Amino acid sequence: MIYPHDKDAAKNYADKAFNQMKKDGVAPTPNNFEVWYVYYSKENREIENILSVLVKKKTSASETQLREIYDAFLNDNRTEERVQKAGENLQSTITNVRNVVAGVKTSTHEYQGSLEKINMRLGANPTAEELRSVVNEVKTNTQQVISRNQSLEVVLEESASEIEKLRQDLEKARKESMTDSLTGLANRKAFDSEIVRVLADSKTDKTPFSVLMLDIDHFKTFNDSFGHQVGDQVLRLVAKCLVDGIKGKDIAARYGGEEFVIILPETELASAVSVGNNLRKTVANKDVINRSSGERLARITMSVGVAQFSGNEDLDDLIGRADAALYTAKNNGRNQVAAAPNPVNKSV
Repeated sequence: MIYPHDKDAAKNYADKAFNQMKKDGVAPTPNNFEVWYVYYSKENREIENILSVLVKKKTSASETQLREIYDAFLNDNRTEERVQKAGENLQSTITNVRNVVAGVKTSTHEYQGSLEKINMRLGANPTAEELRSVVNEVKTNTQQVISRNQSLEVVLEESASEIEKLRQDLEKARKESMTDSLTGLANRKAFDSEIVRVLADSKTDKTPFSVLMLDIDHFKTFNDSFGHQVGDQVLRLVAKCLVDGIKGKDIAARYGGEEFVIILPETELASAVSVGNNLRKTVANKDVINRSSGERLARITMSVGVAQFSGNEDLDDLIGRADAALYTAKNNGRNQVAAAPNPVNKSV
């Protein structure tokens, strides 16, 4: 991301960013620094809104929260830069090939013209000396054409290799832009894309689908008690349980913080509730172990909200119902699944 700040403004924002990280006790990594720099420079409204809530509450932004904000709002800039660089490399490769092809084309025309001139020079009865001269000239011109063609082959092979590398890099960038860096799950961007696709399939095929919203119970307390590294370990553990507990077309994503979401295509509410309970029980049976000492720290639980797409609502309403069911589960004592009631029909 390019920041249009002069030296004095940039220093002011940078100082504020470093002071904030020092105050919160987070590592002054480039990513953390950029999040706070963007906040103080007001270059991104979403980041400004999110961090303003924490600043007003005088609550520290954790490493996990800063990572999420960076991945959600700034990481795409890195992807765009990689795509731009790949485009520049591709253009350079195309230009190189075009120049070599033009050179071969010119050489071929010259070769053809040379043969025509030689043909005109030959009389009906050429002498041996004339023939030797013609043969030597043709040989020299032919070798030049062969050399040009060989150069083209080399360039084409190198270009094909370069283009394949660019393709792989772009594919890697695409995957990274859709993946949560901490858990390896699909990220919020990928979820937003996938649920639109699932909705379209549901309407086309006349099949149901459901959404699960899952939240780790008392995660902040756990994080504060054992530290952010252990908190990250918990997030990765839950993510693995979700991946292992779903099948086929099901899609698990990290929605943000300690909240996850799962899309269950071709699944009605009752089956979705069953999936939610199985996942909840799996997580509840896992021990969180301190990797350095081997000590069992605690068990974790999840609350789950489930909603089935009604066929006559927008996605925001569907997610809102699943989220409301999640809070019902939390308010009823946590470590349980709550199903959202059918929505009230809207007049069209």
